[in-house]
Amino acid sequence: MSTLNSKNGTRSRRASTSGGEAAEASVLGDFTPEEQKRIMRRVDIRVVAAVGLLYCFSVIDRSNLPSAAVAGMTEDLGLIGNRYSIISLVFFTTYTTFQPISIILARIIGPRAYFTGVTMICGFVVIGMAFLKHWGQMVALRVVLGALDSGFFPTCVYLLSTWYTRYEVGKRYSAFYIVVCLATAFSGILAFGFTKLEGKAGLRGWSWIFLMEGIITCCLGVLCYFVLVGFPDTKKRTWGFLSQQEIAWVVSRVQEDRGDAKLPALSVKGFLRGGADVKVWAFALIYFNQALVNFGALLTLSFFLPIILKENMGFSTGKAQIMIAPPYVLGAILMWISGWLGDHFMVRGPIIIGDMVVAIVGTALVGFHNDVAVRYTGVFLLTAGSFCSIPVVMAYQANNIRGQWKRAFSSGLVVAFGGVGGIAGSLIFRQDKPRYLPGLSTCMGCAVLNIIIILGLSAYFYYWNAKAERGEVELEASEASTIHSPHFDRQFESNLLLFSSRKLMPPISDTLTDLF
Repeated sequence: MSTLNSKNGTRSRRASTSGGEAAEASVLGDFTPEEQKRIMRRVDIRVVAAVGLLYCFSVIDRSNLPSAAVAGMTEDLGLIGNRYSIISLVFFTTYTTFQPISIILARIIGPRAYFTGVTMICGFVVIGMAFLKHWGQMVALRVVLGALDSGFFPTCVYLLSTWYTRYEVGKRYSAFYIVVCLATAFSGILAFGFTKLEGKAGLRGWSWIFLMEGIITCCLGVLCYFVLVGFPDTKKRTWGFLSQQEIAWVVSRVQEDRGDAKLPALSVKGFLRGGADVKVWAFALIYFNQALVNFGALLTLSFFLPIILKENMGFSTGKAQIMIAPPYVLGAILMWISGWLGDHFMVRGPIIIGDMVVAIVGTALVGFHNDVAVRYTGVFLLTAGSFCSIPVVMAYQANNIRGQWKRAFSSGLVVAFGGVGGIAGSLIFRQDKPRYLPGLSTCMGCAVLNIIIILGLSAYFYYWNAKAERGEVELEASEASTIHSPHFDRQFESNLLLFSSRKLMPPISDTLTDLF
């Protein structure tokens, strides 16, 4: 049994507690609501903003192929036939297969060492792309880049989930991905600027894109060592921006919310045990479909969007690169709204369904309408619908998974399935100019399938929540059997009705819901 502490907006046990639990309750009550907000804002800057900036250049480095292609790389490297699609595809082979290893490595050595090393090496690989003479060399470097990038996104998702409670994380995932969204939006403009260096130092414009973006990535790698923080359960570190008491408060509130703030010792068996949970695979399938909508109709459209704008819609090279930006800006705005709504109303599934409907409409306009303006409007809707759902899907799985190693497994598996979706996206968008109808039709089908899966999960969660309400089961028993969180008595999100989860999910603090 628990009661709401009006001073700090957290829950404390009504019954008598052990010494450890009493100490935890004391930590939770040591800060006023205003002090809590200040602490969390500092966490937002050092965690959300830092990893968002770092990840945005990871995305730019992997998605700069279309800008390079329209700047002369296609001719110089002889990208005839399906060679361009092969270069796009091979990235996702290693990006997918190295996910489990990467996320375990990041958890063992810590985010700062992991991100610093990977970012620096990625920068050198991208710099190397500037000096290629054959398309086969590009294939090799894209394979290496995929392996290096494999742990970026799942580790970012996992890191954020360790610093925040379940219904703070939606806005943070959105804010994190907004940085990526805006960076992607203006990457075409940045690349267009670099192409103006055509002929300087004997390099083509596309070579300057890789060279300059690789140098920027290396510089960020050096910077991240001094800015990034690790996991909040690291007892010996305050990371230079929080006191030991403030770190203890962050850990205690996550422990009170989920009961899994303290990481058990590494166990491969414990890590893989997450694969026995059917809903983990359901989340992975949702993200696979989302990746086909996103990678297939967005990232693959990101790979092909400048080409479509140039060849199919009649825009010049410069305008094609510049006109990529506006749809991403709209996606960033709607992404923030989706994250806020999800945290405020404690729902995820209905928001994903709404995003999928928007993506379906956008895909239909892009693929089946003849008017250029209408098709470009469809690009806006497709980009908004697919981008908005990415952080919501990550929050959806994180909110319904308890236990750090299980959540690490889930994050890795979900993102790995996204990589498989990227491979599928590279394959379904074949040489079907000018409409790419097979690929776009597949994306629409995947969006519909996501809606069906989420409705099925809602029924599944409703069933188990009802059993928990009757006291028949404890949902999501923790990895550490000694840990119990009263908040997980009603843990799953039930979305049969839009606001049904307000009844079935544990309440959260008003203090914490209005941080942003």
